[in-house]
Amino acid sequence: MKSFEIFTDSSCDLPKDMIEQLNLHVMQLEVNIDDNPPVLNRDIDIKEFYDKLRNGANAKTNAVTLGFFEDHMRAVLEEGKDILYLGFSSGLSVTYNNGAMVLEELKSEFPDRKICYLDTLCASVGQGMLVYYASELRDKGVSIEEVLEKVKGKMDYINHQVTVDDLFFLMRGGRINAPTAIVGSVLKFKPIIIVNIEGKLINVTKVRGRKNSITTLFERMKENICLDEMNYIFISHSDCEEDVNSLVELIREEYGDVKIVISDIGPVIGAHTGPGAIALCYCGNTKKS
Repeated sequence: MKSFEIFTDSSCDLPKDMIEQLNLHVMQLEVNIDDNPPVLNRDIDIKEFYDKLRNGANAKTNAVTLGFFEDHMRAVLEEGKDILYLGFSSGLSVTYNNGAMVLEELKSEFPDRKICYLDTLCASVGQGMLVYYASELRDKGVSIEEVLEKVKGKMDYINHQVTVDDLFFLMRGGRINAPTAIVGSVLKFKPIIIVNIEGKLINVTKVRGRKNSITTLFERMKENICLDEMNYIFISHSDCEEDVNSLVELIREEYGDVKIVISDIGPVIGAHTGPGAIALCYCGNTKKS
């Protein structure tokens, strides 16, 4: 039996088989597509979702509700189990704050249980990497308190290198203005975006052409990657498997058989990046800025 249960949320973008293998509790954000009722992240067919976006559908996202958190977390505590919650960056969503609020209230009701929670200040498979790391430690018998401290020690080193293919999705989300999106699309500029130490998205540079953007992700990783304790690389993408394969080839040429985990960018984050986004995540040698 696991020494404690790990909770996260669906913005972690981990593959379904990994979620099942690690026995994770993944709290579900919601997505509204056009004027339809909200749907839980896990109930959306990802291929159909991106096809709808390509055809002009509008998607909006909602944080995990307090009720969803409470129902699932209370059930685990009532079974006599402890909880570690690693949440989606508070710089991008109120989801973490909702989960922390529920756990803080449950502490008084379950005083004999260990309840820990952390704002990872990460997103997509950057968040997923930390969850995976915590699961590795838990399964080696490390205590919940020590796992929490080790994850805290790594979170500022988790690098997210992201590029998107369609600038108009960034425009919809307020990341760039309309003239920039139009000119950038005409000139085929592709932004390189990171998640900074405050857990917020910032543009750090732009390159011309899709191939150059993928190469830039890789070259930026080479400058800073650390494959010691977290000796794996995570990649997520929004329906652009062929481009991801090109990135994987670059990684294999340089790093051989390093463990690479590939997954979909889920609807919650994909609603803001659009189809064609790629996120390359890894542990760096230096803290993020």
